Amino acid sequence: MMDNFTPGPFTDELVTAGIPEHLHGWLGEFGIGALVVKMGIHFLEMSPERTVATMPVEGNTQVAGILHGGAHVVLAETLGSFAAGMHAGAGRHALGIEVSATHHRAIAAGTVTGTCTAIHLGRTLATHEIVITDEMGRRLSTARITNMLRDNGTTGG
Repeated sequence: MMDNFTPGPFTDELVTAGIPEHLHGWLGEFGIGALVVKMGIHFLEMSPERTVATMPVEGNTQVAGILHGGAHVVLAETLGSFAAGMHAGAGRHALGIEVSATHHRAIAAGTVTGTCTAIHLGRTLATHEIVITDEMGRRLSTARITNMLRDNGTTGG
């Protein structure tokens, strides 16, 4: 367990990704995950009720040159999982149990923004809606994720 003042092995990663300093204690031991780093996701706001991040289209495209549908889902699941984890609180964790996405519009260049908004923040489940937009504010996709909230040391099954 780390405190908020001792730099951890992932401090540079957290700073680069825009993670607020007050969350470094929570994430400092594990980082944000290799896929989040690889996708270039950068956080702008972080709370259980609303989490916002950007992601570049470049480097995350599919063969036709547009943002990969799976990249949309990676951004959505990242936002929903982080928001649910913050809601779960100390000594607890979030486990994704359902994610769905509808793609409305393609994008071939620029940066997308994902805005995650809580639909339900309960004791055992958290559900969030994530809207991904382009730089002009046009909706590219809509996703929903539900996370089960468990005590640390509790396994699924």
